[in-house]
Amino acid sequence: MSKTVKLIHDNKEYELPVVTASTGEKAIDISTLLNKTGFITLDVGYANTGSCTSTITYMDGEKGILRYRGYPIEELAKNCNFVEVAFLLTNGHLPNEQERRRFSVQLNDHSLVHEDMRRFFDSFPHGAHPMGILASMVTAMRSFYPERYLEEEEISISTTRLISKVRTMAAMSYRISRGQNIVYPRPDLCYCGNFLNMMFDTPVKPYEIDPDIVRAVNIFWVLHADHEQNCSTSAVRMVGSARVNLYAAISAGISALWGPLHGGANQAVIEMLEEIHKTGESPKLYVNRAKDKNSTYRLMGFGHRVYKTYDPRAKIIKNMCHTLLKKLNRTDPLLDIAYEIEELVSKDDYFVSRNLYPNVDFYSGIILRAIGIPTNMFPVMFAIGRLPGWISQWREDSEDPNWRICRPRQIYLGDVEKKFIPINERG
Repeated sequence: MSKTVKLIHDNKEYELPVVTASTGEKAIDISTLLNKTGFITLDVGYANTGSCTSTITYMDGEKGILRYRGYPIEELAKNCNFVEVAFLLTNGHLPNEQERRRFSVQLNDHSLVHEDMRRFFDSFPHGAHPMGILASMVTAMRSFYPERYLEEEEISISTTRLISKVRTMAAMSYRISRGQNIVYPRPDLCYCGNFLNMMFDTPVKPYEIDPDIVRAVNIFWVLHADHEQNCSTSAVRMVGSARVNLYAAISAGISALWGPLHGGANQAVIEMLEEIHKTGESPKLYVNRAKDKNSTYRLMGFGHRVYKTYDPRAKIIKNMCHTLLKKLNRTDPLLDIAYEIEELVSKDDYFVSRNLYPNVDFYSGIILRAIGIPTNMFPVMFAIGRLPGWISQWREDSEDPNWRICRPRQIYLGDVEKKFIPINERG
């Protein structure tokens, strides 16, 4: 099979190499295109452009496949907790028992936030969005925890520090945004249990750790730990390509994730359900509006840009969602509306034929609401889960021997040249 492709222009032929992935996909290497032809490519949104090679995550949208380091997401969600998956992504292999214990101990050791950082938290106004607080504080970490040298041991410490402290800072962000006192992490609790306790414990009503809720949070974070070259991951790689410190690169990812089209998608699901509940109209009317070609309305939480079949993460979290809600025995009109929409869409050929199945955001928003996580914390929950993936991507890029600083090109469509007019002659 040919290892090059030919580009023909003005009767001239140019050969460009073909790169084949370990899973069989092929890409045309255009890194020499400009030098050979004088042309660049135009790919708005980079939908057809591979920005890097990677060994971290594999996705196949046509077949509904997602794997971390070669392991199917179904197996990881069933058999591993978030700490083990974080170790897998950042270290390249699943931990043995000794490694798992050591990693857990290190996470506990780094869970406290520098006391001087408390002043920063206290300076944010009441009602500040937790994502804004988190992005700012992650950037500030560089001042409190500077890297002395970029060697494996130091990077490993920074990795553990981030995974541990971001969880603590996320809970602090939430409590400060609500004008509440901060709850410190406890060494006797697991990673997810610690987060829930820091979020919801009060002197009046101590938080009771429910193993089913802990399991749900674990699965939520496992499913969000990495997702190939999406918007926020690409932001981490692009900012990191300037050789900024790890904290600055991660802060860029958090800021990108803040967008409603990315990390805010599950929040949009809840807002949609709230709107339907507020109007008192039948969910079927909204489903029909989404089908109307003359309407711009769309159902949030259905379909996916990458997956052309059922999102594999949605299958996992759907089962978790139904199991948890049944166990909690929660009554919530929004959840009733969600179930009705899910039922209508699953039997409607309009949606089925277009592969518009419920995605992970549809069910994750419901789970987070059932647990008691407020909607403004949804993207923060996403950020905690995505953190190991961002760190892994940053490390992979920084260790790439073919590294280049990211510098996209453009096609200029503005005025070529204008005559300068002095200010006193301008109309």
